[in-house]
Amino acid sequence: MLALLTLGACGSLHNPPPTDPDDLADYKAANDPYEPLNRKMYNVQMWAYHVALRPVAKAWVWAVPKPVRHTISNINETWREPAVFFSDVGAGKPRRAGDSFMRFTINMSAGVAGFFDVASLVGYKQHETDPGMTMGTWGVPSGPYLFIPFVGPSNFRDGAGYALGQALTPINYVPRGYGLLTFNWAYNILGTVDGFANSVDQIDHLEQDSLDPYSYVRSAWQQNRQSQIDAMQNDHRATTPDWYN
Repeated sequence: MLALLTLGACGSLHNPPPTDPDDLADYKAANDPYEPLNRKMYNVQMWAYHVALRPVAKAWVWAVPKPVRHTISNINETWREPAVFFSDVGAGKPRRAGDSFMRFTINMSAGVAGFFDVASLVGYKQHETDPGMTMGTWGVPSGPYLFIPFVGPSNFRDGAGYALGQALTPINYVPRGYGLLTFNWAYNILGTVDGFANSVDQIDHLEQDSLDPYSYVRSAWQQNRQSQIDAMQNDHRATTPDWYN
């Protein structure tokens, strides 16, 4: 990210604010002063998507049965739960934190290290929270929009949140012995492939139907991100789960 921002300091990769009032309003609404750089990074990812990621994702869907792919998704969700838990705690949402704690506890035990999503069956549904969202509830400004290859849409705040989320994910601290490091690599690689496989149809439709896919992705992501933060701020549920009442 630091390298990208250093490049972004170059005039050709940075859009200065326009002087026309209408254009300035659009400029501020887009929140994308590094648009020339971001478009280049978007094009890099889409080149890699068409050359390698899409064919691999298609082969993955064809070769790997759906129950196996679902299991890999469960593992990824379960091993992210500690980051979700600490993010919920940081946002002051005990009910959400309790749900994520129970999901991790149940799925790591009864779900056999996350292979099965037993927690959802007993009332603890999966929800998305990350450190970037938590900082958003604190009022931390998002900063300019960024597109980071192989990470996707982000901004200064969520870029820092992504790093914190990785630090809070326990699988990233596995020791080298007993084949656990190999498991860590497999977990990350297969999780990435499965994520792209689940998004192939959406990406294809986006490229076919949108006149400017980059702008559409930027706008949709920013709106969805703000809606996630608003939903978390407005989550005032009681601490005890629904099934207890």
